[in-house]
Amino acid sequence: MNDPVAPVARVASDAPVAPVVPDVSSAEMLRVALAGLLDGLPARQAAGAVERLIANYRGSTPTDAPILRDRADVAAYAAYRMPATFEAVRSALEAFVAAVPGWVPAGHVDVGGGTGAATWAVAATWEGTRPVTVLDWAEPALALGRELAAAHPALRDVRWQRARIGAALTLEPTDLVTVSYVLNELTEADRAAVVEAAAAAAQAVVVVEAGTPAGYARVIEARDRLIAAGFHIAAPCPHSAACPIVPGTDWCHFSARVSRSSLHRQVKGGSLAYEDEKFSYVAATRLPVTPAPARVVRRPQIRKGQVLLDLCEPDDQLRRRTITKRHGDLYKAARDTDWGDPWPRPE
Repeated sequence: MNDPVAPVARVASDAPVAPVVPDVSSAEMLRVALAGLLDGLPARQAAGAVERLIANYRGSTPTDAPILRDRADVAAYAAYRMPATFEAVRSALEAFVAAVPGWVPAGHVDVGGGTGAATWAVAATWEGTRPVTVLDWAEPALALGRELAAAHPALRDVRWQRARIGAALTLEPTDLVTVSYVLNELTEADRAAVVEAAAAAAQAVVVVEAGTPAGYARVIEARDRLIAAGFHIAAPCPHSAACPIVPGTDWCHFSARVSRSSLHRQVKGGSLAYEDEKFSYVAATRLPVTPAPARVVRRPQIRKGQVLLDLCEPDDQLRRRTITKRHGDLYKAARDTDWGDPWPRPE
């Protein structure tokens, strides 16, 4: 892509935030918008595009070769990925909110945002309107993102801007930068440049990647760069020290439940009404943080009279804790605790 790209617009951090209370949730608005989008797309065409997109995402893509080439590609991508990306980013943002209560971003830049799933997640996390810019190199994705966003009152004024995502990226100051499911498309040098640009511009940065060993490695790389830039880790880690996982032995990831519409099931070839999106993430900020006392990093094992919790703890160690009936209310709380939750659960 050799044509010139417009400079990134400044996103004011002191813009007034007007309250918006939608009649339905952001998740439901997104489902309705996607259903309308897929109504005009033959299922066979959408399924074929999805298969090709899966193959591309499992491979490697240079930063100057967008995966999404035309409207059919983008529609298939939106059906295939937007609900899962939305839920993963929303889960990461909810953990961030718990660590930085009371803070509301006055501006948001979504780097490599494509059709804007992360902007929907931000709107679901914090009520109100704010200046938002979505940056991506694929014009068809931006066009369709704009079309979908018209369904959400808080997203109708989002700026959809074409930009190269890589070493040349520059961002003006804003409160929040999200970088979701894009680092896998970049070279190592471009990944470093994007994270450093986000750190230089924002008060808070949230990076989300696929919940695979490779995705976790990219998140840890970003985490290290954010800490070096002076950020505090808000989530998922209960500390800002080095990750205690020995590289190559395991990886830290979580799961978000994704509701699937009938059209979504048709495109993805599945029969269940839901799926679980596995993701890795880091949420960091220059603001003071109160991270979780500990984080449940594996699905709890519930056995007769006891619950086994695998925890990342504030002294930067991984430990398994056994909670039994003798622990009383703590045992009841452990039985209700899920993968990714803080521990102990807040009252």
